[in-house]
Amino acid sequence: MKEISFRNDVLPLKNELYRLALRITLSRQEAEDVVQDTLIKIWNRRDSWQQIDSIEAYSMTICRNLALDRTRKASFQQPSLEMTTVEEPRTRTADPQEKAIRRDQLNLVRDIINSLPEKQRSCIQLRDFEGKSYKEVAAALQISEEQVKVNIFRARQTIKQRFQKLDEYGL
Repeated sequence: MKEISFRNDVLPLKNELYRLALRITLSRQEAEDVVQDTLIKIWNRRDSWQQIDSIEAYSMTICRNLALDRTRKASFQQPSLEMTTVEEPRTRTADPQEKAIRRDQLNLVRDIINSLPEKQRSCIQLRDFEGKSYKEVAAALQISEEQVKVNIFRARQTIKQRFQKLDEYGL
């Protein structure tokens, strides 16, 4: 069994934990607090690290649970996710109108993702944005791989349908 190091195995997960917490809490400040609390909780349990199969899944589970607890306690959600800037793909033309349309579409997709149920949002975040395998997502969220696949399928269908509907009507 591999020796687990906080510096080499846990700290590199900080950005992934932040993005997961941000998807759940929809608040940068809350997400930062959740990550800090997660790291403290992991550190305080360092005596039991050797019994853990995957420190990454363990960390994601703690982060998710803390984020859900904070969201439940706050009993409110902010209207939209304040995401870090996403670099737009480079195109041949620098047409301001095309850039504005792409930016609006990106914001629309973000809003749709924010409106998804928490479990679907978490699955999409870990699978599509973090690039985790179905097995890793299932371990982090403590659900079966089949549930992960169902949640991702439903989330993608919802995103597609809502985007097409809103895009067609120009809303």
